[in-house]
Amino acid sequence: MSSMYEFFKGRTWNLTEEWYAALDKTQEGIYGTKNEKKIQTLKEQNHQFHVNFCELFNEEAKDTVSKFNTWLNEIAKDQSHLNTPLDKIMGEFFNVQNQYYQLVQEYVLLNDQKPSHQEVYEWNRVIANAFKTILQEFSKRHLQESERLLQSQQEMITELSSPVIMIKDDIAILPLVGDIDTYRAKVIFDKTLRACNDGAIEHLVIDLSGVPIIDTMVANQIFQVMSGLELIGTKASLSGIRPEIAQTAIQLGINFHNIPTYSSLSQALSTRLN
Repeated sequence: MSSMYEFFKGRTWNLTEEWYAALDKTQEGIYGTKNEKKIQTLKEQNHQFHVNFCELFNEEAKDTVSKFNTWLNEIAKDQSHLNTPLDKIMGEFFNVQNQYYQLVQEYVLLNDQKPSHQEVYEWNRVIANAFKTILQEFSKRHLQESERLLQSQQEMITELSSPVIMIKDDIAILPLVGDIDTYRAKVIFDKTLRACNDGAIEHLVIDLSGVPIIDTMVANQIFQVMSGLELIGTKASLSGIRPEIAQTAIQLGINFHNIPTYSSLSQALSTRLN
C-alpha cells in the first residue's frame, strides 16, 4: 500500500471534481457562476489547494508554508471570491475538510496493514489543525483586502464628489454635496488648491446648496480652503447657504461676514460673469 502522502497526491483532481459535483450551485458569488472560464479557474484554484495540502504529509516537503501563503494571497485578492459572502467560502472550506476526513477512512479501509488508532488520530489532528490555521489566515487576508478595496472606492467617490468645474477660462465652481467629514474635507482642500493653481483660476464659487449641515469643523475647512486659494491668487466666494444652515452658523458663532456670499449659484455666476 502506498504512503498516506502518495495516496492523497494521487487523488487531488478527484477531490476537486467530487467537490465541484457536490457544490451547491444556487449560492451567490463564484460558486453559482455559469461562466465556463470562471468554473475552470475555480477548479484550478481548488486543485492547487489539494496539491499544497497533501504536502503536509510529505516528510521531505519544503516551503509548505510559503506555498500556502501564496495560494491564500491569490484567493484572498481574487475578485470572484471577494464578491462571494465570506460565510459561503468558509462553508466550502469545511466541505473540503470533510473530504480529507473521509479520505483518511478510505485509506484505512484499503490498507492491508491496518494503521493504529493513534496513527489515524494523528492524521486527523494534522488535518484539523491545518484547516484551523488556513481558515484563520484566509479570513484575516480576505477582510484586509475587502477593507482596502472599500477604502479605495471611498477615496474614488470622494474624489469624484468634489469636482472643480470650469465655467470660463478664469472662473470655476466647486459644488459640494452631502456630509463632509474630516477626511473628505482634506481631499477637497488639496484637490481644490491643485485644480485652481493648475487651471490659473481667478475666481472660484463654492456652492453649499447640497450640504445638509455646516458645523465648526466644516466651516474651518472652508476658511482654510479660501485662505489657501487667496495665497495662490484665486478669489473665492460662497453660494447656496440655506436659511437653516445660516441659522446654525449663527448659533455656532461661525462668521461669514468677510466672505462674499450669494443666495444661489446662478446669482454668484451672474455677478462674476458680468
